[in-house]
Amino acid sequence: MSDSPPVDGLSPGPPYSHLQAVLDAGHFAVTCELGPPKGPDAADVRAKAEILRGFVDAASCTDNQGAALKMSHWGAALLCRQGGVEPIMQLSCRDRNRLGIQSDVIAAQAFGIRNFMSISGDSLVLGDHPMAKPVFDLQGVQLVRLLKQLRDENRNAAGDPIKGDFRLFIGGAANPFAPPYGFRPLRMVKKAAAGQQFALTQMIFNVDRFAEWMSHVRDEGIHEQVHILAGVGPLKSARMAEFMKFKVAGMEVPDAVMQRMRGARKPRAEGVRICLEIIEQVREIEGVHGVHVMAIDWEKAVPRIVEAAGLELPRPTPVPALAPVAADVESAVA
Repeated sequence: MSDSPPVDGLSPGPPYSHLQAVLDAGHFAVTCELGPPKGPDAADVRAKAEILRGFVDAASCTDNQGAALKMSHWGAALLCRQGGVEPIMQLSCRDRNRLGIQSDVIAAQAFGIRNFMSISGDSLVLGDHPMAKPVFDLQGVQLVRLLKQLRDENRNAAGDPIKGDFRLFIGGAANPFAPPYGFRPLRMVKKAAAGQQFALTQMIFNVDRFAEWMSHVRDEGIHEQVHILAGVGPLKSARMAEFMKFKVAGMEVPDAVMQRMRGARKPRAEGVRICLEIIEQVREIEGVHGVHVMAIDWEKAVPRIVEAAGLELPRPTPVPALAPVAADVESAVA
């Protein structure tokens, strides 16, 4: 099925972003990750945006993904928007306190960035700065609640009034595969109550586990409150599959997938095939409103996956005025 019916009550009022408009109109959304470079290379982000433009509804600009030093999330988001792709700006609780997070959101709003995603952040022991001190002034649910407070009440984290029109489409991460499994849907209940409007899930390889999680999500009615975008992605090699299976917390890679990658003569092609099969399966699960393609450092694979999966092309523009616009950002950073 190419489209999902609109869900009443998910987004009261007019949409603030192109992604929100696509979801509210009932289209099956397509987002992806855009990994910022390790240095100040604006051309890197612009080149990735050029690849992705027209194939996705928004690109999630990661926030020091893998706890490794990268260009800042808001810098990458600004360059992404300048390149004509609407960004989702990740906000990691790991690296900044509530003062720094709010400052980043205010700056991003000034440049027309509307989609924000609360994440905890990968463990520092996995990255290139294990000596860094984690912050965690806020947890994920608290950050979602703060974003809603800024938007709906014009009050900051200290409770003081703040002037400005905060147009925020509020998202967060969801992990169906992290134990205790029974707790995960309840955490989504808390996030929905706090104001979360969309969720991008952990990368899915165990579709049966994901389907079970979605059944609990439907039991709680969360799919009627939060747009669920299923995380998918192509494996590049058997080594990558092994790393995800044994090193990444909350990731499940079934033995059948491991065997296919180990026996593949062309591992990248096999990884894409597995990704396409998973997209086909998750599209049939009730309550899934889109897919989030995580082609880690392989953005060139995203258009190929979108086309081969038969996802809607050209991508919908339910509210043309909200389509990504580069001109205003171009002049602002000139």
